[in-house]
Amino acid sequence: MDTPIDARKLAPTTDNRWSAHFRATLALGVPLIGAQLAQLGINTTDVMIVGRLGAENLAAMVLAGQFLFTILVFGSGFSIAVIPMVAQAYGRGDVVSVRRSLRMGLWVVLAYWVLMLPVFLNSEQILLAAGQKPEVAALAHGYIVIGQFAVLPGLLYNVLRALVSAIGKAAVVLNVTIAMLVLNAAFAYPLVLGHFGLPAMGLRGAAIVSVVVQTAGFFFILAYVQRRPETRRYEILVRFWRPDWKAFFEVVRLGLPISVTILAEVSLFTMASLLMGRIGTIELAAHGIALQWASIAFMIPLGLSQAATVRVGVAHGQGDRVALVRAAVSVSVLACVISAIGGLLFAIMPGFFAAWFLDTQSAEAPQVLAYAGPLIVIAGLFQLVDGLQVIANGLLRGLKDARVPMILALIAYWPIGFFLAWALAFPLGFGGIGIWLGFLIGLLAAAVMLCARFYILMRREA
Repeated sequence: MDTPIDARKLAPTTDNRWSAHFRATLALGVPLIGAQLAQLGINTTDVMIVGRLGAENLAAMVLAGQFLFTILVFGSGFSIAVIPMVAQAYGRGDVVSVRRSLRMGLWVVLAYWVLMLPVFLNSEQILLAAGQKPEVAALAHGYIVIGQFAVLPGLLYNVLRALVSAIGKAAVVLNVTIAMLVLNAAFAYPLVLGHFGLPAMGLRGAAIVSVVVQTAGFFFILAYVQRRPETRRYEILVRFWRPDWKAFFEVVRLGLPISVTILAEVSLFTMASLLMGRIGTIELAAHGIALQWASIAFMIPLGLSQAATVRVGVAHGQGDRVALVRAAVSVSVLACVISAIGGLLFAIMPGFFAAWFLDTQSAEAPQVLAYAGPLIVIAGLFQLVDGLQVIANGLLRGLKDARVPMILALIAYWPIGFFLAWALAFPLGFGGIGIWLGFLIGLLAAAVMLCARFYILMRREA
């Protein structure tokens, strides 16, 4: 007989003081933030190394990275759906439901990757149809056809990450991701640039390293889950081939709108890269630098958002409304404070941040740096509104509320954000700055609507 799981460490029912909630949020959120930063550090390392090859290779890396990232994060919606499913079952002490959710989560992401294979193989034609320069599209395609094999272990890793996060073992996620970061840096530098007697493989070398690192990360976390008593008890690989269609379709039902919500935002930034590519290679390279810094800063509220999903999910599973509300408020306050600090740093030192991702001795460096500075200032403004909207999404996912947030996100990001970005950039002549300003307004609309949605749901449960 399965023994009920003690969920008190995640959502204490006997101590609802504000200080206790802030401590609990930080205890779970800090490792997840660190893991998000380390994961982004893997991509950042690649960009910094490839940037030494020149603006054309950097532009291709931006396109290839955005292409693969878009596919990966859409699939990650299904692994994110596993988090509240596991958290609520964990709060109830329901071992069987935890196991079923995890197992079918692995099934779903595997099926998704197979469905995406034609997209990977036709990436060059897709990029050309989107108006990209042929030489940049060809370089990006060379990366993508190898990098596609990093997407599957990345998706599987995210499902297992949902388990260890939901049961309060987020430190292992941080440790594994740091190990992946170290492996990536150790192998990417010599293989891309040709040091230590190895051939200079350029973008192809970066793609090969990505496959090795993501595969290693999956096996690292799988080994942890299989060896530790607190996770081995879920027996996720026992009779793995047996379907549980109810749990399978629950993952799909909850994960699909989450995937669409994530895609609505991520594709907005993918479209920004495509629009920037139409303006010019220098502008696209500068955009890539600013986007990289915005992504780094975004990892902090994103990690807190994952913590919010877990804590709200467990509290909801236990039926503790006071804990739910205070968990939501504490994580929102922390996210706002951190985002404000990050935005201020971007506004004060844009030139300093821009120089990190470019060889300042190259011929095109002055042009790229001059264009990137104002974009980084605007990226600083992103931090507060983007942080608020991702936290609100995390809170709603903890309640298994995904369909309405999906609709709200689609409205905010595309009819509002994309239309304004296009209008400001081209008809009104603001160029790249107009693209970023339009997206900023779209994110603000999303933050307002999603926060209002969570408030309405809380009022209904009062």
